[in-house]
Amino acid sequence: MNHPQTILTGDRPTGQLHLGHYVGSLRQRVALQHNHQQFILIADLQGLTDNGSNPQKISHHILEVMADYLAVGIDTRLTTICLQSALPALAELSALYMNIVTVARVERNPTVKK
Repeated sequence: MNHPQTILTGDRPTGQLHLGHYVGSLRQRVALQHNHQQFILIADLQGLTDNGSNPQKISHHILEVMADYLAVGIDTRLTTICLQSALPALAELSALYMNIVTVARVERNPTVKK
């Protein structure tokens, strides 16, 4: 059986999406949604990591990011869009990972910023 590939992507709602977002990923998301199972995460909790003192900023931009997705052609009949804070399983997984992944291991990960 041939199943479509699954794509998980997303954005932190820390500001308005712009031309760089469109060229860098949004237009590819529009194209890929027709042949892949696509999930887009609006990563509001992750956005709080460097905006914790201003959570209203994140709340404000959630709807703007969603509107931008729809405006560029993301079709909610083809793509699942979800809000990170609305998925309790993500918080549960985070709690588990925090108990089994050491700080040393995280520090060896080249994608983690200091």
